[in-house]
Amino acid sequence: MIRAIKGTRDILPPASSVWNFVEDVARRVFRAYNYQEIRTPIFEETLLFSRGVGEETDIVTKEMYTFDDRDGNSLTLRPENTASVIRAYIEHRLDQQPGLQKLYYMGPMFRRERPQKGRYRQFFQIGAEVIGSDSPAIDAEVIELVTEILKQCGLEGFWIYINSVGCSDCRPAFVNRLREQLQTVKHNLCQDCQRRADTNPLRVLDCKVPDDQAVIDTLPSILDHLCGVCRPHFDTVQQFLTDRGIAYTVRPRLVRGLDYYMRTTFEFVHGALGAQNSVLGGGRYDGLAEQLGSKVHSPGIGFSIGEDRLVMSLEEAAHRHQLDLYIAPLGDAALRHCAQLAYDLRRRGVVVELGPNAKLKRTMEVANKLGARFTLIVGDNEMSAEQYSLKDMTSGEQVTVSRGALLERLAPAGVN
Repeated sequence: MIRAIKGTRDILPPASSVWNFVEDVARRVFRAYNYQEIRTPIFEETLLFSRGVGEETDIVTKEMYTFDDRDGNSLTLRPENTASVIRAYIEHRLDQQPGLQKLYYMGPMFRRERPQKGRYRQFFQIGAEVIGSDSPAIDAEVIELVTEILKQCGLEGFWIYINSVGCSDCRPAFVNRLREQLQTVKHNLCQDCQRRADTNPLRVLDCKVPDDQAVIDTLPSILDHLCGVCRPHFDTVQQFLTDRGIAYTVRPRLVRGLDYYMRTTFEFVHGALGAQNSVLGGGRYDGLAEQLGSKVHSPGIGFSIGEDRLVMSLEEAAHRHQLDLYIAPLGDAALRHCAQLAYDLRRRGVVVELGPNAKLKRTMEVANKLGARFTLIVGDNEMSAEQYSLKDMTSGEQVTVSRGALLERLAPAGVN
């Protein structure tokens, strides 16, 4: 038997309806904030990620799916999408368009990491980028937008952590001090952090290994090293969030795993996911466009939601696809009549399953198993009178309704 590759999975009904629900909510919120969709290829030149994400990041050194095509070019399945969006922004000269570029995306990413709860080698992200402004007001608006998506999805009990990782003026001095202090304690850290202590010291701060936390707590804080631009920028972001009533916690150890981040970084976590509890992360990347070849200064900020992990955090029953009406035709003539009736209802947005011509007992059993809210029974008498028997599958109440009353009762505005 051929099975799905390790680290991948099939998303089947009814779980797929939760995915559709989440994506519908995200699209609706993006529209309200004037974002437009961008779709980039799932593979790019490897150089895009090694240059943009960072040569010494775990993604580039250990996790990317990289291969040579027939022309000898090195290609990589996208491990994240920000670099791809910025590449498209530069290639298509979107910097020449008026106003900010507010772009969102949905789709699969690929990393060869150890599969675990909520983490797959093919995983899905919902993300967005705002390019063209370095204002702290935009940082706060992006965090506000993400908060709105999660709330409208029905997620409760999540926490927001924010931090500033400085800029090219203040971060190098902090990184040097951090590297120096790590030399004296790195032997007490996990193997990954022993390597990071030399290659990418900031990533040590983001280590999730429990035994490393006591050592990490003794390390210096970036907040004590922010320059005269980064400090007021971060203070203003916090003020905007406070003005909106958005609760957050400043977490000085919060960094992002990619080299292009600067200033504001943030993470949303939820307890339902266990130790690996991050639902999404994001931050500012004001120098990425120039790093990828742009001649125009194009500051930006973005985020990506781990859709697999968000879906896990939701109670599926609250958002599962629901069948409004199961139609039970009694006889071949009734089946033809019901097909037209189902067509009319579906055009009005009612979710309808048309059953086969079968015995009534069997029909009701199927309607129950499908979770139908109502069952409509249609035989010869019902057809001639256009008066149907409608049964509420929750209460058991059965009433007689006309065709017009049925359409009115079950149309989306009237579904109760």
